[in-house]
Amino acid sequence: MNLLDKIYLDYNASTPIDPQVAQSMQPFMSDYFGNPSSDHWASEKAGEVIKLARTQVAALLGCQTEEIVFTSGGSEANNHALKGVFFALREKGNHIITSKIEHPAIISPCQFLEKLGAEVTYVGVDQYGRVSPEEVEQAIRKDTILISIMHANNEVGTIQPIQEISQLAKKHGILLHTDAAQSVGKIPTRVDELGVDLLTVAGHKMYAPKGIGALYIRKGTPIESFIHGAGHESGRRAGTENILFIAGIGKACEIAREKLTDQSIQILRDEFEDQLKRHFEDKVVVNGHPTHRLPNTLNVSFVGQTGQDLLSKIPQIAASTGSACHSGQIQLSAVLKEMNVTPEVGLGTIRFSLGRYTTREEIQKAVQLLQGVL
Repeated sequence: MNLLDKIYLDYNASTPIDPQVAQSMQPFMSDYFGNPSSDHWASEKAGEVIKLARTQVAALLGCQTEEIVFTSGGSEANNHALKGVFFALREKGNHIITSKIEHPAIISPCQFLEKLGAEVTYVGVDQYGRVSPEEVEQAIRKDTILISIMHANNEVGTIQPIQEISQLAKKHGILLHTDAAQSVGKIPTRVDELGVDLLTVAGHKMYAPKGIGALYIRKGTPIESFIHGAGHESGRRAGTENILFIAGIGKACEIAREKLTDQSIQILRDEFEDQLKRHFEDKVVVNGHPTHRLPNTLNVSFVGQTGQDLLSKIPQIAASTGSACHSGQIQLSAVLKEMNVTPEVGLGTIRFSLGRYTTREEIQKAVQLLQGVL
């Protein structure tokens, strides 16, 4: 396959590293290698970049710098939020509320905490993949200590009513966490506007390297440390800081803040959607909320088809399917199941997610390739 023929439409899975991000990391691969906890000339630049990066992340989220904890990625940030609150407040209560369509980095920790005595309520979603604030409120108990609802779904792109849920959480004195791995950098994620106490950031979803993330922890939020040891990250996460990647996520957040009002990706996504509807008419179904949806995400089902088969016939396109093959059986994703998408529709699902480097020519070529196999 010619490299020029390849079309990357899987930005929700991972993004390439932005050249400016790579450039910001370069000095820490060779020149500035000191331990930021040391008190000498070799550590000065390392300490400075941590302060700068914390400022850059905080500026994007609209919070204080000391409310940012750097992690190894989104999964660690989610684990820290859930386990940290549970261990800090288990004497007050043991009940957690989350949704049935969360990322495994939320579902699995919840299942783990259930083994330790936590009780977890998993609320459902409507046909668009949206959580009902009313159902969340009905699930609240006297011993509820945490609500964790993702900001935007990674598969269908549906944006959740976090502001409404935050009002319920505040009314009942419950902490609120949101996994914003898919939304940070794509839509506004200012923590005071969302009304959250904890928020997850994943670097490789926003043009930073894999292996770096952040957890926003509102000042005064009771939370246990995730990694115990020395006093790094104000005592909340032990371990010598990953200076190289921290520089990267800081720069990525700075760039994301500058580009937040840029609508070019959404314009391309909408053009892509219009072309698919025009060429395939009633044979294509768009999944997710029509308006409350990430600007880069297009989850479509080709009725009567199998998404994996379609992508195998057009290897030039990198995208994800809405089904998985287990022991020879093709199964719908948990998200589509909860949305009550029928197997006839759901098995033909492909998630196309656009990004900063997607071109109109690539979209047109993708439509032509799909026409060729359909």
